[in-house]
Amino acid sequence: MSETQAAPSPARLAQQARAKAPLQVTGAQSLVLSLESMEVDTVFGIPGGAILPAYDPLLDSVKVRHILVRHEQGAGHAAEGYASATGKVGVCMATSGPGATNLVTALADAHMDSVPIVAITGQVASAAIGTDAFQEADIRGITMPITKHNYLVTDPAEIPRVIAEAFHIASTGRPGPVLVDISKDALQAKTTFAWPPRIDLPGYHPVTRPHAKQIREATKLIGAAERPVLYVGGGVIRADACEELRQFVELTRIPVVTTLMARGALPDSHELHLGMPGMHGSVAAVTALQKSDLLITLGARFDDRVTGQLSTFAPEAKVIHADIDPAEISKNRKADVPIVGSCKDVLVDLIESVDSEIDAGHGGDYAEWRERTQGWKRDFPVGYTEPEGGTLAPQYVLERLSALVGPDAVYVAGVGQHQMWAAQFVQYERPRAWLNSGGLGTMGYAVPAAMGAQVGEPGRTVWAIDGDGCFQMTNQELATCVINNIPIKVAVINNSSLGMVRQWQSLFYNERYSNTDLHTSADGTRIPDFVKLADAYGCAGLRCERPEDVDETIRQAMAINDRPVLVDFVVHRDAMVWPMVPAGVSNDAIQVAKDTAPQWDREESEAIPQDEDADHSEPADQEGGK
Repeated sequence: MSETQAAPSPARLAQQARAKAPLQVTGAQSLVLSLESMEVDTVFGIPGGAILPAYDPLLDSVKVRHILVRHEQGAGHAAEGYASATGKVGVCMATSGPGATNLVTALADAHMDSVPIVAITGQVASAAIGTDAFQEADIRGITMPITKHNYLVTDPAEIPRVIAEAFHIASTGRPGPVLVDISKDALQAKTTFAWPPRIDLPGYHPVTRPHAKQIREATKLIGAAERPVLYVGGGVIRADACEELRQFVELTRIPVVTTLMARGALPDSHELHLGMPGMHGSVAAVTALQKSDLLITLGARFDDRVTGQLSTFAPEAKVIHADIDPAEISKNRKADVPIVGSCKDVLVDLIESVDSEIDAGHGGDYAEWRERTQGWKRDFPVGYTEPEGGTLAPQYVLERLSALVGPDAVYVAGVGQHQMWAAQFVQYERPRAWLNSGGLGTMGYAVPAAMGAQVGEPGRTVWAIDGDGCFQMTNQELATCVINNIPIKVAVINNSSLGMVRQWQSLFYNERYSNTDLHTSADGTRIPDFVKLADAYGCAGLRCERPEDVDETIRQAMAINDRPVLVDFVVHRDAMVWPMVPAGVSNDAIQVAKDTAPQWDREESEAIPQDEDADHSEPADQEGGK
């Protein structure tokens, strides 16, 4: 028998495995068979010495597509983008030592934003572990605080069970990243593959169904409230509970705010949607939370970017807090009614319970409250100041991108000003249309995450909305996109600066611009020239510098579908993100423009000048809002 006959392809082995026939294989073949059995279709990664045994049988797989990225961080973010866009588990792979440590940022990012990914890393041979061997790093120890669970596998017989458990843990309960570190000798050794393995997780039993008593208590508070607000977080999207959310909103007619991670959970066009709360949230959303008497919190974690100064957040509100993760409940704000369970199951039970109360004539009356919140929404829309000299407003770019591309696309943002403008000015009508790094705030997220989203959703248009700073951290993945026919479109919002840092320097550091100038467009310099860079990578490169050219430039980008497109939108350098609540102060200090705060509940609800900025410094010249 030849070597080829002795080592059947993973596809053939998988076909035999479905008949539950044990097979003699290597640990590496067992790994590939396990991935195929978990119906993995894509792995993002880079080979190296310790993981190399796994790459040999991966070459023969007809089910698992491997995409060779240019940096392991790109592999991790691509797995995140794939998972966030599709709801399936994303998979990335790297070798030991620096390959594994380059995944750390993506793992931390996935951990903060509850993204289900499985990272598979090679490790030095088991006999060498702990000897400071070449390319050895204790990746299990390094990532323990930033993964939902992780494994070190030195016995090849454990590979099928560990892979099955990793996918189960990553995708159930509160989703998150799981690391599987496999020693090189375990990949090389002979073992027996059989599927399905016996999963043994005696301490892991996520609670998904809420307790009936807590549902009854929540129903009582909802019926008694006068100023309730649905405070909706990303957990609603992770739980696929958006349809149940819509039903609950239609039933109760309670106003809704959706956090940065929950954009699209309820369509922006819904009349009861008040926008995004938080540091750069809408006046209506921030004010409604502050003046509410009941927060119905679903899959949100009272993040500091939403609450501002925690002691002053929603001071008159009782709190119903529903979350799949019991550790989040009462962590930051004490819950009057804690509910542990999946947002989907919680909403199903709340709909039934509240509907019964309404039928019995005990439903709440929120008409006056709705009128107040709609007044704030009408009087203080999110807007912007038109820049002088015919320069391009970044907000206008995002408005037009939304209008011309539409809600069926996927929008993936980096981190900074462009992220906030994308959250504010793109219209989100469906879940999983908006991907971003919310909790960790990872610059460099957009391009590789958009790549992963495009692989997972090949029938959709995917736009990466990036800053000129973020883009330069991971733009090498454009090469991956070109070679693998992944036609993402990239809008670089180019203000030649680390824009959000520059905004803070403008507002709080007396315009001392320390190390924020990137020289990408200001003063006639283009280092690099993004259009030339696009051409070097084999992408289509476009540039837009005038408002009158925006629509045509976007249309040109939309017409190119045979390769990635990069559009360099050169925008006004000093555009700022408004509204804004400076860090560490009460949300009551929200400003709609520099030195300008809303005066709530006056007859005309006009914006009035303040005597001092929200950070308690003297105001500069006033700047109106559009």
